Amino acid sequence: MEIVWQTPANPPERQDYIFHKGRRLVRPYYFEFISHVKNRWAGKTVVDFFAQEFKGRPYDYYVSAVQCGRIRVDGETVPVSYILRPSQKISHFLHRHEPPVMASDVTVLVEEPDVVTVCKPASVPVHPCGQYRKNTVVGILQAEHGLAPLFPVHRLDRLVSGLLILARNATKADLFRQQIEGGMLQKQYIAKVVGTFPEKELLVDISIYYNHREGRSMVEAGDSCRDTPTKGKTASTKFTRISSNGTHSIVLCEPVTGRTHQIRVHLQYTGHPIANDMLYLSEYVDNRTDVGMSADRAAGKSLIPETNNMYVDDCEETCSRNFSIDPMCTQCPNLAPTGYEEHEEGLWLHCIDTLDLDGNMSAHIQVGHF
Repeated sequence: MEIVWQTPANPPERQDYIFHKGRRLVRPYYFEFISHVKNRWAGKTVVDFFAQEFKGRPYDYYVSAVQCGRIRVDGETVPVSYILRPSQKISHFLHRHEPPVMASDVTVLVEEPDVVTVCKPASVPVHPCGQYRKNTVVGILQAEHGLAPLFPVHRLDRLVSGLLILARNATKADLFRQQIEGGMLQKQYIAKVVGTFPEKELLVDISIYYNHREGRSMVEAGDSCRDTPTKGKTASTKFTRISSNGTHSIVLCEPVTGRTHQIRVHLQYTGHPIANDMLYLSEYVDNRTDVGMSADRAAGKSLIPETNNMYVDDCEETCSRNFSIDPMCTQCPNLAPTGYEEHEEGLWLHCIDTLDLDGNMSAHIQVGHF
């Protein structure tokens, strides 16, 4: 079997995507991950290191990958008992299956010489990260619109939709970042929350601590009587109710600071979390832990249960005709990685405006109904 691998220099192309039952999937491809041994990794065997740090594949796979040279150290094939040393280069050549995202288009709203403004769909990461490379806003815009290079100047959580501004050169990106860091730009969101939100404008000024292990933020109220320093960062969000039907409310959210999950955790703090945010609806948090699901994916897990067996069988039959099966790959013949059979839904949180301090509209998009 002829193997052709890709590097970050290989741009995504339109034919890389497969659309199936409302999801955008990526045709699997060969890719080489390269890193250097950190001090905390040194002293482990190469197989134990991969099995402990990258648990998505079984131990036996890593044994085979080392033996056949798909995992190398300093460019050389090594025995499975090889002990890693600090700063060595380790590479993993693998058949890469990216997680699916919702099949919505990345709509280009404004295209200017220095800036591109788009409507980001929910479930699509902004830029390459983790398991995502082509199934990102940046990747899709390059493949389907020929827009590259692009420099995101602000970010939206993967499950959040709405207005996203990208610079087309590093100089413009730096200018935007300076404005954001200087508080010269303000973003506005709307959210659909649980219950009847207070009618009067509400300012939540509570520090936030992001727990990397759990993948979620939590509020951290300071105690002036204690000398123990807090871990949280200052965070402030202004909320204004737009409407309410007694069961849900539509709320305008204006973050003053930009912490991870700030709007989501501040709304939870008010007692009115986003109505479909499974990560911050407290009654569902334990369920996420029980099933071992990542926080990011748990947040978008559909409230509507669905039967997946028929979908999986159909997807295998349909998708196996669209790419070559790798005999060593633990994900083949499935198109999506294991564990991504269920459909996600986007959070009911949507970025609608970016304003400067004088109230001038830098960008704006109309909002449909949740």
